[in-house]
Amino acid sequence: MKTLTIATRGSRLALWQAEHARDRLMTAHPGLDVELKVIKTRGDVILDVPLAKVGGKGLFVKEIEDALLSGAADVAVHSMKDVPMRLPDGLTLGAVTERENPADLFLSARYASLDALPAGAAVGTSSLRRQAQALALRPDLRIVSLRGNVDTRLRKLLDGEFDAILMAAAGMKRLELGAPHQEELAPAVFLPAVGQGALGLECRADDERVLSLLACLEHRPSRVCVEAERGLSAGLDGGCQAPIAGHAHWLDEDTFQLEGMVAALDGSAVIRREVTGRADEARRVGLGLAADLLAAGADRLLAAAYNAPE
Repeated sequence: MKTLTIATRGSRLALWQAEHARDRLMTAHPGLDVELKVIKTRGDVILDVPLAKVGGKGLFVKEIEDALLSGAADVAVHSMKDVPMRLPDGLTLGAVTERENPADLFLSARYASLDALPAGAAVGTSSLRRQAQALALRPDLRIVSLRGNVDTRLRKLLDGEFDAILMAAAGMKRLELGAPHQEELAPAVFLPAVGQGALGLECRADDERVLSLLACLEHRPSRVCVEAERGLSAGLDGGCQAPIAGHAHWLDEDTFQLEGMVAALDGSAVIRREVTGRADEARRVGLGLAADLLAAGADRLLAAAYNAPE
């Protein structure tokens, strides 16, 4: 059987994700040889500027997608929250694997929870979504931009540069990392990013061999929930430049519940709506929820976010 090449970023978390996919593929297809091809993306190079100011999530995938399109790689493994809403022509998501915990995580060396932080505490995050929701709960906090891979951000916290940081629970679990104090920020209170916790395997849409190899990794409930969330984000024209959140959870074999949120950058206004939908209409349900949010005033919050001074 021919070799399969997986393109991946070089961060510890990205390598874990690629190795996880490699190991599952080699177990499912005895004799398959899978190699990793590490590619540095623009998002890995520009670390001193908030994502919202340098182009957003697409910074982490463009060079990898170029490798797929050129034939230099067969598969790319992405955190779905990093994947732009529209894939390049010729590429598709060959599989969405079973989702890890999508929640956000509060981490601190000194304080037990978000509520326990003193007024004026410095909280690190590069996400406008996390910023807005944290300020909605605690408007007295000071949000400070924090970029870098998981290890870098955690080291800055433990070195005392921040009183707390906000991260995805999935990445911390996958790398078996933590801080002296942790609090899971449940979606009921703190909505995660669209696609957070899910892995997507991207490949060329016409590569039947690769698509057949990836089929064993597909997890339908995770695919449906992610597609609904991505429909929501697409309907809001969302990206890193606005505080948008979305979370779908599986109800039974045919239905899911989707909740979406748009907030003001300073947390002073938060609009949340939810809807129940059928699995075979996931994207349409997401688009419909986006329309409901816009009609409820999210259009004004988004316009203010996009026009905010740097």
